[in-house]
Formats: sequence, C-alpha cells, structure tokens
Amino acid sequence: MTCKEGDGFIEALAARIRDIGFSCTRCGECCRAGPGDGNLVMVSPSEVCRIARFSGKSPKDIAEPYPESVILPDHREVTFGRALRRVCGDCLFYTRSSCEVYPARPAICRTYPFMLEGNNLRVFPCKGIGLPISLQDSLALARDLVVRREEEDKEVEGVRQLFPAIPTVPGRFLIDSEGVTRL
Repeated sequence: MTCKEGDGFIEALAARIRDIGFSCTRCGECCRAGPGDGNLVMVSPSEVCRIARFSGKSPKDIAEPYPESVILPDHREVTFGRALRRVCGDCLFYTRSSCEVYPARPAICRTYPFMLEGNNLRVFPCKGIGLPISLQDSLALARDLVVRREEEDKEVEGVRQLFPAIPTVPGRFLIDSEGVTRL
C-alpha cells in the first residue's frame, strides 16, 4: 500500500489495516525463539531508558549491541544500534505467555505485525492477521506506525551525523543517535 503523507494519511492507513484485519492472539510467537532472528527487537536509546525505568533493570541488562556489524576497509567493526536481550532465544521480558513490560514495550512490539517502509505498509506473518479490528484500534495502530517511522528516521539521521566520529583506530564500535561507544 502506498499513501500520500498529509491529510487523510492516518485514516487511509487505518482503513487498510481494517481491510487486512488484525487482533493480537497473545500467542507469543513474535517474542519466542524461532528460525533465524525473527524475534530480534531493535530498540532506540529512549526506548531502553523507558523500559529501564518501568522494569527497574539497568539499560545494560535490557539491551545489547545489535548482533550484526559492518567491517570497514580499515578493519574497524561497526554495529548500528541495540536490540533487546534474549534468553535462550526468547525476549528477556517474555514470561508465562505475557510481556513483563507491556505498557513500556518498544514501538516495534506496539506495531507488529505491521511496518511502514516510507509510506508503504508491510505486513508480516502472524496468527492475528485477518481477525477483526475496531476503527479506534486501527486508528491508534496507524498513528503508532507513523510515530515509529518518524522515530526510526530520527535515529537513522542521528547515526548518519555521528558516523564520522567513529575513532580511526582498530576496534569494534557501536553507534546510535546518542554517540559512539567502543565495545
């Protein structure tokens, strides 16, 4: 789906979500280990802080450097951003079929199984697809998707601006919108 940004975008997005249908079945498949890294949840620095405040855990206990990295020609290794920690492949906060930080969960969890790529709506496999969704819930989900995309765009821009600040010495570095950290 492609929509023009501006007046009516949220409503058109919500209508598309209603046409597809979605209701979370609380199956937990998106939180548990599966093939590959399907449940890897990228988190922004602000999301890590919000989850830390809510859970009482330290940011280092919540998130780890994103597992994939890029090797630069001069042998520096760079990873972009953080992901929620997993225990035996399951999300750290998934216990007994529920999320311990549900009110503070990351944007990716709030909007799954949907994602905006530009103005294109992507839909990922999920047992809840095709189930009825109310007008109110579809509008809230559409708003959350737009906010998520805006926040992700800000994070990407922050990383782009800080990329030149990576030290020119060999090593492994994490870069996010808050800065560059040697790992």
